[in-house]
Amino acid sequence: MRICVTIGTRPEAIKMAPVARAFLQDDRFETQILLTGQHKEMVEQVMRLFELQGDRDLAIMQPGQTLTDITCRSLTGLGELFAEIQPHLVLVQGDTTTAFAAALAAFYQQIPVGHVEAGLRTDNLYSPFPEEANRRLISQVTQLHFAPTDLAVVNLQKSGVMGEVHQTGNTVIDALLAVAAKNPPCPIAPLAGTATAGRSLDWSAGPVILATVHRRENWGDPLTEIADGFLGLLDRFPDLSLVLPLHRNPTVREPLIGKLGPHDRVFLTEPLDYSALIGAMQRSTLILTDSGGLQEEAPSLGKPVLVLRDTTERPEAIAAGTAKLIGTATADIVREASLLLSDRAAYEAMAHAANPFGDGQAAARIVQAVAAWLAQRSS
Repeated sequence: MRICVTIGTRPEAIKMAPVARAFLQDDRFETQILLTGQHKEMVEQVMRLFELQGDRDLAIMQPGQTLTDITCRSLTGLGELFAEIQPHLVLVQGDTTTAFAAALAAFYQQIPVGHVEAGLRTDNLYSPFPEEANRRLISQVTQLHFAPTDLAVVNLQKSGVMGEVHQTGNTVIDALLAVAAKNPPCPIAPLAGTATAGRSLDWSAGPVILATVHRRENWGDPLTEIADGFLGLLDRFPDLSLVLPLHRNPTVREPLIGKLGPHDRVFLTEPLDYSALIGAMQRSTLILTDSGGLQEEAPSLGKPVLVLRDTTERPEAIAAGTAKLIGTATADIVREASLLLSDRAAYEAMAHAANPFGDGQAAARIVQAVAAWLAQRSS
């Protein structure tokens, strides 16, 4: 049974790595990993960590590429590969432009699609953009929906999708637990030209906030508000440090370097590879992020998450108490993070809440469901 696993971005690589490994280790399947190159170096890091290799790479990444560029080049390139390979199933993950293009390319050739992490919704078409539209569009051409949670199943049912819906848990927990078990090191190398360049971070010297910011809806004024919030926290807590791995997009990194680079307790770094990121999560006190993946991962490590967004497609984390949606206003960031840094009971309540996103066995459930579905189709 021929399976194509498609990957374009680092989050896809992380969440698809356990799935790809599970299929590659199963003799019933002939599995190929197809890379679009939407993210290049960051995907390569993850592939090395999980001892995976891409069978084909479209290498679409270009400076200044637009969503239209990514979609068109991925659609054309993947369409040609699918026509050559003739897979029995194409697996896509999440809500990236690569995932959307892969699902559409498969649909155009009437190849069944399996959607890993299906059913996430904010019910706001432009938040996050373009992810909310991407995942809804993918759902309409999918035959096998692999939903991570109860709520994701309900969302798919409400959407009136066709095909089978399987609740599997989230594959990111599979990836996280496999790497965290090795207690990976986390060397921090601050950017040249910043106040902390050449210094090592002493994780034990005081509380450490790990932050990540990259979403399009936070570009511009929200990014300034977020940076001011970080500075306000550093002023309020003199032993607090901030670790912020920067996205490679200059629209994100340049304003953050300008605002935060001069501070002597801010450690701005290049993107951390996945094992180092998990090491940073394990060692940090608190996580502030607009990343979806960190909302899912951090609770398994007992780390409270404050979400720098106005909406989230992961309300399960909010309901479980492992994460809190706080937006991007400076005053809100300072208030909410200060509470967790100064009130032990509030911190422990979030740190010890149960993670609603899975038990680390999602990839095995996906392989089982695919095998049963393809066997039924061929009988």
